[in-house]
Amino acid sequence: MASSSTTGSRHCCFLLALPLLSSTAHGQLSPTFYAATRCSALDRIVRDEVSRALFRDPPPLGGPRMGASLRLFFHDCFVQGCDAAVLLDVDPTKGILLGEKDAGPNANSLRGFEVVDSIQSKVEAACPGVVSCADILALATREAVVALNGSTWPLLLGRLDSRTANQSQANSDLPSPGSDIDTLIAAFARKGFTAPELVALSGAHTIGLARCVNVDQSQMQRCRVPTTDSGLMAALDDQTPEEFDSHYYDKLGKRGLSRSDRVLTSRGDLDALVRKYSASQAAFFADFASAMKKMSEVGVLTGAHGEVRANCRRVN
Repeated sequence: MASSSTTGSRHCCFLLALPLLSSTAHGQLSPTFYAATRCSALDRIVRDEVSRALFRDPPPLGGPRMGASLRLFFHDCFVQGCDAAVLLDVDPTKGILLGEKDAGPNANSLRGFEVVDSIQSKVEAACPGVVSCADILALATREAVVALNGSTWPLLLGRLDSRTANQSQANSDLPSPGSDIDTLIAAFARKGFTAPELVALSGAHTIGLARCVNVDQSQMQRCRVPTTDSGLMAALDDQTPEEFDSHYYDKLGKRGLSRSDRVLTSRGDLDALVRKYSASQAAFFADFASAMKKMSEVGVLTGAHGEVRANCRRVN
């Protein structure tokens, strides 16, 4: 997503295009992919670890910061696809010379890597070598939204992890907080998303904090949240920053924290959708869930094209 907010247990806010999920790969995914693998504890582990991360820190750094682990998921799927490449550390011995997490849009911004590590360590203890980091990230993202009283969506599982990372693509393809509406629409279109889906997915900014170095001057008065690692920060939704709801869309044209938020009201049809979501949380939840399911199936790896990493930060 076009946001400068940090993510994960330490904070949270969003393309050389890749093809959407092929029909062959789609057929290898299943909502019950792990049912026969003795990994019955998977959902419980993810739920418990996400809850622990969400509520470990007191407000305003608790729920919002982990809740926007959404951004970690977006920044993974919008580069090579939902393949956990964003989790890889630089490792010359494995051919990873440049990591996506060090790309301009991600460096000193993305958080939540340690939460994925914690989930994976427990999943590996329960069912070693079975569950991919890509699936863990997809499950943790959905669980974070649900735990913050947001919508849920069906997930197909069976993604594999990438053996490569692409920093240059992350630098060139992730839209910035200063993007205009045409840039945003084009970037999402290259991934197969419509302009209305862009508006729905931008609703992820209803939780999370943004680094004030990237906040527009008109909104600087909202920079009131001190942190030890990022300086002052501001809530993307200063009404209910700890709850996943539709308040992000309220007066978005004036109250959007970044340009990429406010420009969603600059086109008549999209402004109408913004106003619809502001008035109807149910409508937002339905469209957000549909768009998130679609995004979770972008560019996934299956079969011989990936692996199940023993460590989410390293290629096997």
